[in-house]
Amino acid sequence: MTLANYAFGRVTLEGRTYTADLIVLPDRVISHWWREEGHSLSVSDLAAVFEAAPEVLVVGTGARGMMDVPQATRDALAAAGIRLVAERTGAACETFNRLGATARVAAALHLTC
Repeated sequence: MTLANYAFGRVTLEGRTYTADLIVLPDRVISHWWREEGHSLSVSDLAAVFEAAPEVLVVGTGARGMMDVPQATRDALAAAGIRLVAERTGAACETFNRLGATARVAAALHLTC
């Protein structure tokens, strides 16, 4: 899968444009993804990611990096053997595409702020 054309509030994945936050798993997409605490990524927000068990989770923290990944979430991912890459969403899309060529990758993308 390839993420393309990211702009504030939108991204294209395999020809389909999404305008709400989403999780991209190796075998499916969860659109209109909501978090318990808005701009804070909790462990429970990533239940589907833990279930899918990717090698890497790329988190897009928003166009301006407003979404936080607390230490508890970082620790839970590490304990599950999932490498975390957290960066602004534009860079996260590029990282997802690059890593996806050689690893089992998932993404959790905040498309706005």
